[in-house]
Amino acid sequence: MSLVRRSNIFDSFSLDLWDPFQGFPFDAIRSLSETRPNFVSDSSAFANTRIDWKETPEAHVFKADLPGVKKEEVKVEVEEGRVLKISGERSKESEEKNNKWHRVERSSGKFLQRFRLPENAKVDQVKATVENGVLTVTVPKEEVKKPEVKSIEISG
Repeated sequence: MSLVRRSNIFDSFSLDLWDPFQGFPFDAIRSLSETRPNFVSDSSAFANTRIDWKETPEAHVFKADLPGVKKEEVKVEVEEGRVLKISGERSKESEEKNNKWHRVERSSGKFLQRFRLPENAKVDQVKATVENGVLTVTVPKEEVKKPEVKSIEISG
């Protein structure tokens, strides 16, 4: 269902799509995109990088879909305080003057995600691989030592 309003209430044929957010604070983003054209494309590339994090008994595993991104364009780093940082850049496709674009949905630009790793992560043994456009980062876990329990005999 689309809501419409008339731009001229006396003209029954003048129907416009109604935008309930017209004039709302979201206009700040529009004005920012006009002053900084790369802001929107950089933000969309950042937002479109989805990363899954699962924990297995042996490791923490991160998976990111990065189709068309070369391994040289991706960085996997461990920062101070056990922070895993995955960053990179999707290159923009070169444009030729003879081409006419009908639709552009794939994003390009920089992406960055940070994850605070738990204390049981072995940050010195992180491994990363890329296969079929999927980045897999494996962070092994330390074995959890079960506390030793000593029974105390009760006298009396």
